[in-house]
Amino acid sequence: MNNNKDSLLKIAVVGPESTGKSTMAQHLSKVLDSSYVPEYARYYCKNLQNQYSLQDETNMFYGQIALEEAISSQTKNNILICDTTIMTVKIWCDHLFGHTPYEVTSEITQRRYDLYLLMDIDLPWENDPLRDFPEEREHFMKIWKKELDALNAKYTIISGLNDQRLQNGLQVTRKFINDLLTY
Repeated sequence: MNNNKDSLLKIAVVGPESTGKSTMAQHLSKVLDSSYVPEYARYYCKNLQNQYSLQDETNMFYGQIALEEAISSQTKNNILICDTTIMTVKIWCDHLFGHTPYEVTSEITQRRYDLYLLMDIDLPWENDPLRDFPEEREHFMKIWKKELDALNAKYTIISGLNDQRLQNGLQVTRKFINDLLTY
C-alpha cells in the first residue's frame, strides 16, 4: 500500500463492554506493524464516576474524531486499527438519553471503516470502574449488529477465549487485507 490517505485501510474493533476490544486492537496493531487509535472515552471518563451527560457524550465524540484524525495522518503501513468508533457514542446516547445529537448520527454515515471486528460476548465479564452494564451485554450485542447492518458495514463477529480470540481476529484481518491486495 502506498502512503496516500485515500488508500488508508481502516479497521474498527467494536462491541459491548468487556469483550476484549482494546486487547484485540493493540494486538492487531503490533502484529501488523500498524497505527493504533485508542478509545478516547477511557481517558475522558476517568473522573466522571459513571455519571455522564449528553454534553460528555458529545465531547467524547469530538475527542474520538480528533484522536483518529491525528493518528491517521501519520499511519504506519497505511493501516489504522481503531479501538472503537464514534458509533459507541450513538449507542450510549440512545441508551442513556433516548436520542443522539444530529452531529453524531450525521458523522457516522460519513466516517467509513473498511472492516469491523465485532467482539462477541463470550468472554467472562471483567470488572472495571469505567464499565456500567454487565447484565446487558446481550442487549448491546444486538444493538451493535443492528447499527452495523444499518450502515451496510462489512463486519465479522470474533469469538474465542484468550490467544484463540486474538488469533481469530488476526486471521480475519489478514484474510481481508490479502483479499484486497489480490483483488
